[in-house]
Amino acid sequence: MRIFPLIATIALLFPALALAHNLKIGERVPAVGVKDEGELVLKQDKFSYHPWNSAQLAGKVRVVLPIAGRSSAKEMNAAMIEAIKSANFPRDRYQTTTIVNTDDAIPGTGMFVTSSIKSNKQQYPWSQFVIDDNGNVQKAWLLKPASSAVVVLDKQGVVRWVKDGALTDKEVQQAITLLHELLK
Repeated sequence: MRIFPLIATIALLFPALALAHNLKIGERVPAVGVKDEGELVLKQDKFSYHPWNSAQLAGKVRVVLPIAGRSSAKEMNAAMIEAIKSANFPRDRYQTTTIVNTDDAIPGTGMFVTSSIKSNKQQYPWSQFVIDDNGNVQKAWLLKPASSAVVVLDKQGVVRWVKDGALTDKEVQQAITLLHELLK
C-alpha cells in the first residue's frame, strides 16, 4: 500500500509544475506578441496603440512587470515599483515595461484598468505600457494567473533575474542592486 502516498505526491506536484514560468536566467524571454491593443503610446496628449512584441525588449536595461489587470496583483510588487522610482535610473539606458493582462481582470473592471494605465502613462511617459487583452504574455511565459512578476533584463534583452509572485524586501534589494550593476 505504499504506492498511494507516491501517487498522491505526484498528483500534488503536477499543478505546481504547471504553474512554473519558463523564463530562464541567461536566455531571452520566449517570443510573444500583442496585437490587440498593444503598446500604449502618448503623443501630443493623444493615446494610440501599436502592436508590441518581445523582440523590442533589447536595447536598454529594463524591468518587465507582467501583471494581471487587478489591483491585488498591482499591490503584490508595489515595493519594487517604489524602489525603481527612488533609484531614478537614467532614462537613456533604463526603461520599465509594464504589461497588463486585461484578460485577467475582474469582470466589469476593464474600463477602470485601462483608465489607470493611461493615467500612469501620462505621469511616466518614458515608461512603456502594454495592454494585453488576450493574455498572450502570461500564456507564452507560463506566468501565474491573478499575479505579478518581475523580470530584470540586461541591455541585450537577456533575463538576469526573475520572480513570478510577490517579492520580499530582500528580493527587491537584490533586483535593484543588480540593476545598478547592469547600468554601470
